[in-house]
Amino acid sequence: MCAAADRDRSERKRDANLLTFCSWLEHSSWVTVISNTAWLYAIFEVLHYFSLFVLVGSIVVVDLGVLGAVGRRQTVAQLAEQLFPWMWAGFGIAVLSGFVMFATGAIAYFPDKVFRVKMLVIMLAVIFAIGVERNVPKWARSPQIPVGAKLVALISLLLWLGAILAGVEISAISGLG
Repeated sequence: MCAAADRDRSERKRDANLLTFCSWLEHSSWVTVISNTAWLYAIFEVLHYFSLFVLVGSIVVVDLGVLGAVGRRQTVAQLAEQLFPWMWAGFGIAVLSGFVMFATGAIAYFPDKVFRVKMLVIMLAVIFAIGVERNVPKWARSPQIPVGAKLVALISLLLWLGAILAGVEISAISGLG
């Protein structure tokens, strides 16, 4: 019983520290300027959505290639080689622009369960994307793409779909964004 109480107290302290950080972040001068300047915030929003289109679009094409649904004129390895640099560029811009958008409302986003689910799903989706990226050359050398590879690609597609839906639902469910 004492260990559970200590763990609960420790979690509340951690959350309080993170909320303090979120408050500091949201009230930083550069964040305040962005959140109070409509056109500047809009630039970050457009960058975020555009980079997500590039990121998710390139992943979807490679995943569909692993599944055998696209890229019949070239191998899935060739397709991946062309698209993974775009995926990582999109990922980098999405992380930076997403952080800026988070920072403008950090106090509200931090405790929001839908936002946390979205971040968890994105983390899992990135892990699966890395798994696909690292294994595509090996899978492409096989006479036929292994069933396990196809399952990984399918899960990757479903995770990115879940991330998009969670992102869209933040405003609908929580009223944030």
